[in-house]
Amino acid sequence: MDFIKGMDISTWLELEKLGAKYYDGGKEEDLLSILKSYGTNSVRLRLWNDPYSEDKKPYGAGTNDLLTTITLAKRALHKGMGFLLDLHYSDFWADPGKQFVPKAWRGLDAAGLEKAIYDFTKETLESLKKADAFPTMIQVGNELSNGLLFPLGRYPDYDTIARFVNAGIRAVRFVDRNLPIMLHLDNGGKNELYRDWFDNYLKRGEDFEVIGLSYYPFWHGTIEGLSDNMADVAKRYGKDLILAEVSMGFTMEDYQNYEGLAREERKGYATRQALVDKIKYPMTKEGQADFMQDIMARIARVPGGKGLGFYYWEPGWLPVKGSGWATEASLEYIEDVGPCGNEWANQALFDYHGNALPSLKTIRDFKR
Repeated sequence: MDFIKGMDISTWLELEKLGAKYYDGGKEEDLLSILKSYGTNSVRLRLWNDPYSEDKKPYGAGTNDLLTTITLAKRALHKGMGFLLDLHYSDFWADPGKQFVPKAWRGLDAAGLEKAIYDFTKETLESLKKADAFPTMIQVGNELSNGLLFPLGRYPDYDTIARFVNAGIRAVRFVDRNLPIMLHLDNGGKNELYRDWFDNYLKRGEDFEVIGLSYYPFWHGTIEGLSDNMADVAKRYGKDLILAEVSMGFTMEDYQNYEGLAREERKGYATRQALVDKIKYPMTKEGQADFMQDIMARIARVPGGKGLGFYYWEPGWLPVKGSGWATEASLEYIEDVGPCGNEWANQALFDYHGNALPSLKTIRDFKR
């Protein structure tokens, strides 16, 4: 298998509609064409169950419904790329702190949720197959460190966590027994989390092929800790590993003027100085490129050739007006006060004007 040089481009359709433009050497091209020219060979796309309010207002951040996923998946597959489908089992963001039950599943008991997961997974994959947009790998859940479908599937209730995850895995196997399945946790530098979670899951769970890790250096420990964890997990469980989410900033310059939002409408850009001081690489274009070189080399050194590659998280999320991490409608769903700015543009692989950054050359030129 080729070393995966993947990109999560889930917001791209929204950005495109809002007028985002991308350039390589001054020449405008679409995002995916530029990424492919720099070695990208797979995309990751999140899917939310129903990312709209009850009065049909979009939740934003890509509003990643099934039609959006099909559209983006077909573009990638048409270019000969792989496609990792990321099922959140929520109507909006699912991560260790947020695993909200989809609106349509509210009030269901554990048995009802188990059936809902199975049916949703099966129907989604059947729809993708019918649309010629079938994935080459699938995540059953997103950043499952604290479980899924809170409060019933919440850590430390591993019996219920496994019950829900197993339902998704069984549905995948029903549709396609050969589709590789990933189980994905956050905090890639925290070995005790991975040992506890997978030790407990494997006593109860269906089989799967890939362990996915998130690693953001501002929040997830040292890069050495990531290496040590990947090495231990690969040997302990014998699974392939993919860094399913990773990013690094290229500047500390704010982008308020690009977003066109008032200060009260935004939290500012991602990664404040207090966090930056913790990391090994500076928040510069060169620092970002050096970080990616180091990350790829460490993945390639995972024992037994178990490090399959990475997916960079949202390389093209430019600070265009109208594209933020949430909308008023989605804030209500996740019970968050906001505000709703971008919060990510200084970690993209394009500058605020859409120009390709040096990190893309580093990614292109890396050889396993």
